[in-house]
Amino acid sequence: MNNNFEDIDDVGQALREDRPLKPAQAYRISVAIDGVDFRPVTVTDPVPTGRQILAAANLDDRNDLTLCAILASGDFEDVSLDETFDLRGQGAERFIAFRTDRDFKLTLNDRQLIWGQPAITGEALYVLSGADANVVVLLEVRGGTDRLIERDDVVDLTAPGVEHFITAQRPAQGYVIVVNSRDEAVPDKRVTFEQVVQLAFPSSPADPRLRYSMTYRHAASKPHAGELAEGGSVEVQHEGSIFNVTKTVQS
Repeated sequence: MNNNFEDIDDVGQALREDRPLKPAQAYRISVAIDGVDFRPVTVTDPVPTGRQILAAANLDDRNDLTLCAILASGDFEDVSLDETFDLRGQGAERFIAFRTDRDFKLTLNDRQLIWGQPAITGEALYVLSGADANVVVLLEVRGGTDRLIERDDVVDLTAPGVEHFITAQRPAQGYVIVVNSRDEAVPDKRVTFEQVVQLAFPSSPADPRLRYSMTYRHAASKPHAGELAEGGSVEVQHEGSIFNVTKTVQS
């Protein structure tokens, strides 16, 4: 073994340290399959082919596979299986392999992304955006209100046109629901029966004879509409979830 060589050089660490790759026996990169669950793999060549990257991830290149590199800019670049990709100069250490032969295009903060699935999760958008807890991802809606995307949402990419996503600071007011025709702010996505009752009848005295019944619609969780019982809870949309609460007195 050449003593001037490192055993493994980490491409991501080299990028963070803003240094060139060192001569090494192997080079560590990160590969995800059909999503953003990246795991480390090593390649022996700093200028591997797409097939070598797939092989390092234990993927059979005889199947229909698309390989994309995530550049330092955040843009995606298609990696041809039979062409080389220079890890030393491209500024990329993360790759996503899609088990498909169809691509969907979208943008995230004006960066061009290639997605090999007909839908993308909110979690993937948040990971790819690098958003922190105070930042949200929005789907731009031309001529309308941009749609807030939560981490557990799934966005269909098969509609005509290219979906455009942006990030913004999370609104301070949290979530807004409608309770008995009044807008009410709640801090979290999940609201409870008792919480909504308090919003509906904030001045109601404590009386064991009081009984409340509640219906809801346009919820984020499934079912999207129904009845909510005491002790229950639902997940609401950022805006537009509606609750109707009635109060009766038992004799």
